[in-house]
Amino acid sequence: MKVLIIGSKGQLGTDLCQALQGVEIIPLTHADLEIANLDTVKNAFNEHQPDVVINTSAFVRVDDAEVEVEKAFQVNAIGALNVAKVCKELSAVNIYISTDYVFDGKKETPYLEDDTPNPINVYGLSKYAGELFTKNYSEKHYIIRVASLYGRAGAKGKGGNYVDFIIQKAKTKEEIKVVDEIFMNPTYTKDVSRMIYKLLKINPEFGVYHMVNEGYCSWYEFTKEIFSILGWEINITPIHSNKLNRLAKRPVFSALENNKLVKLGLSMRLWQEALKDYLIEKGWLKE
Repeated sequence: MKVLIIGSKGQLGTDLCQALQGVEIIPLTHADLEIANLDTVKNAFNEHQPDVVINTSAFVRVDDAEVEVEKAFQVNAIGALNVAKVCKELSAVNIYISTDYVFDGKKETPYLEDDTPNPINVYGLSKYAGELFTKNYSEKHYIIRVASLYGRAGAKGKGGNYVDFIIQKAKTKEEIKVVDEIFMNPTYTKDVSRMIYKLLKINPEFGVYHMVNEGYCSWYEFTKEIFSILGWEINITPIHSNKLNRLAKRPVFSALENNKLVKLGLSMRLWQEALKDYLIEKGWLKE
């Protein structure tokens, strides 16, 4: 099996390259492939003839997307369309990485795969457009919705990840204020990568799959758990998100449920367990 990974040096792409054992990996970065350009996508895919394409490329800066609307859609939607078209030509399996931000956050229980998306910001809308292009232009597709990712490589578009960022703030004695009314699933990229590998091995029906660490919490609760595991006494001030003056609205409750994975007999571990392993992996915590 030949698996082409778009965004191979990104936060998720890096872990995917390590998790996919026993397959031929074709790692492509932005320097190798301009996803918004159909010709470059065709040339790369025709050269490598992949059996599977995993598209981790994304414009992820949520507030910037409100201003750079065209750029967000070029990467998240048009890029997905280009990948879908060429995957169909090659009869390759198309895996598109999407987000919990396709939902509006008005539901009071975790979202299922067949709940109706209703994005409330440009980022979420561009990713939902990418979902639709993936679904409607390539029959052999998996749309994987993830949430609040953190991983060793960090998100290139964000300059790192939340866990490392908040630990660095604590180390420099900066005041830490964290929103306490927005709920999500903190998710370790290593766990997502391993589950994608399992999905490829069992080859279930195509469609949408949620893939997050089990359980959900507020960003405030997540931050408290980081320092609880580390054993650090850190003062954290809970605040409301309206105090942050962000450009983009965020869904208040965007927790996902891995309903279809469970039906396959697969399970993601609790977010607390994943977080502890990440802290060990990065050297913040000794085993």
